[in-house]
Amino acid sequence: MSADNQQERLDNKWVSGFVDGEGCFYVGINKIQNMTLGWQVLPEFRLVQHKKNIFVLKKVQELFGYGVITRNHGDRFELRVRKIGDLKKLIEFFQQNPLMTTKKDDFNLFKKIIYLMDKKEHLKEEELKAIAKLSSEMNRKIKPKFLESSETIRPTS
Repeated sequence: MSADNQQERLDNKWVSGFVDGEGCFYVGINKIQNMTLGWQVLPEFRLVQHKKNIFVLKKVQELFGYGVITRNHGDRFELRVRKIGDLKKLIEFFQQNPLMTTKKDDFNLFKKIIYLMDKKEHLKEEELKAIAKLSSEMNRKIKPKFLESSETIRPTS
C-alpha cells in the first residue's frame, strides 16, 4: 500500500480518538546507580494492539514518523515512543489534535514532565520529587517506588 493514496492515510482526529481508547502515557522512575541522582526517569507513550491489528500500529508509526513496534506480551504488540525529541513531537500532535476523554488529564501531566526533562530539571532533587508526584497522578494513580523507597533522597533538617 502506498502512503500517497489518500484513502490509506489515517486521519489525525481518528488517531486521537484511537489513542483516547487504546493509548497510554506513562512515566517510570527506576533505581539506576550510575544516574546523577541514582534514579532514571523513563517517559513513554504506548499504543497496544492484538497481532491481527498490527497494521494499525504500523500506520500510526508511519503517520508520526517515529516510534518502535515490539511485542508487548503474548500475541499483543505495541508502538512505543521513548526518545525525548519524539515525545516532544507527539505532544505537538496531541496539542493540535486534542484527546477527548480523561486521558487528556494524563497527557497534560505527561507534557509537564517532558517539559521539565527537556530543561534537565529531572537531574535536580526537588524537581525529581515533583516529577514523581506528577507521575503518581497519572493513569491508575500508582505511587512510584521512588516516593516510597528508603533510598530516595530525603530532605536534611
